[in-house]
Amino acid sequence: MAKKDKYLVGLDIGSTKTCALLAEIENQQVRFLALGAAESKGLRKGLIVNLDSTVSSIRRAVEEAESVANIPVEAATIGVAGSHVRGVNSRGGIPLGPRSRDIERDDVRRAIDAARSISLPADREVLHVLPHEFIVDAQDGIRDPVGMVGQRLEANVHIVTSSIAATQNLVTAANKAGILINDTVLEPLAAAEACLTQDERELGCCLLDIGGGTTELIVYGGGVVRHTGGVAIGGDHFTNDLAVGLRTPIPEAEKIKRHHGCAAANLLRQDNSIEIASVGDRPPRTIFSHMLTDIIEPRAQELLALIADDLRRAGLDSQIPAGFIMTGGGARLNGFAEFAEQGFHLPVRIAEPRGIQDLPEQVAQPEYATAIGLVLYAAKARRNAQQRSGNFVAKLKSMFVGV
Repeated sequence: MAKKDKYLVGLDIGSTKTCALLAEIENQQVRFLALGAAESKGLRKGLIVNLDSTVSSIRRAVEEAESVANIPVEAATIGVAGSHVRGVNSRGGIPLGPRSRDIERDDVRRAIDAARSISLPADREVLHVLPHEFIVDAQDGIRDPVGMVGQRLEANVHIVTSSIAATQNLVTAANKAGILINDTVLEPLAAAEACLTQDERELGCCLLDIGGGTTELIVYGGGVVRHTGGVAIGGDHFTNDLAVGLRTPIPEAEKIKRHHGCAAANLLRQDNSIEIASVGDRPPRTIFSHMLTDIIEPRAQELLALIADDLRRAGLDSQIPAGFIMTGGGARLNGFAEFAEQGFHLPVRIAEPRGIQDLPEQVAQPEYATAIGLVLYAAKARRNAQQRSGNFVAKLKSMFVGV
């Protein structure tokens, strides 16, 4: 492995902040090196609205990571999210011949290609094709059909599509900041790499990535992705509600939300007095904790209702017994996990991303789950590519044995 191939970079460009996480592969293990973070001003709901501001945020985050690790960043894996991302389930299959025969890896690829052949508008592209299960003749529920015998092979897959323009704008912003993009990955899929246990994936769970502008969700069941979706409410909506309701500047509202906010009145332990700044030159005012909760709780109820509607439409509202795992900065809202647990009558936990060695405690936090997951996703993709390369070399060698 070339020296520069040792390094992996996850680039998470969010509505609130941009993160660049730098790691290295060492003896098949991923080790943390540095994290750079910068305020984002060029994105809204996952879409770039100001290219120059986005480029500047990327550059600042990458330069911070470079200065800590003393390693130049040349390429990265980037996260994609927002209202333009959509997921759909599809099925397709291929005949294997008039007689039953062994199924080979190439047959699996062709069956997946048949399943992914859906009609897409000209402005959309396929981001991921995630297999659910395979069907050999009449037998369903098969994880890996290679080596089995049959006459027809079908595949059920989940296809994630995105806007070509929205994704290309992210790549362009990174390129202008001097970063090549190796891969584009759905953000909740990346976060799942860092946050979910295998038991949760098998039993059925929903990961909620609560960002600044949107909340992305991904549902697992039977060990595979069953559904992806999103709702257009994130942490910034709570902040804006507080800014309007309390007539205070947005930075002040964000600070108040983080230090004093609570998701529900029945979870408020003390009704403390809080001094807040006023707009313009007016003097500061004193408010009480319950006044914050009166503003925050309706928005929290709306967010949970939209998530429930999304799961109901997908027919998965009763198929996530392992409950919800919350990531993203919005997951930090005091009492929100408990409020969701009461609302859904399911277990809810705040994610603690893991999977990278030497990860500092201040980085092993829900707001960095996507950046950590992007690095883990890139590491897995690299290992799979090396295995495929190794298999190809082995096949070549076997062709020449005895020649």
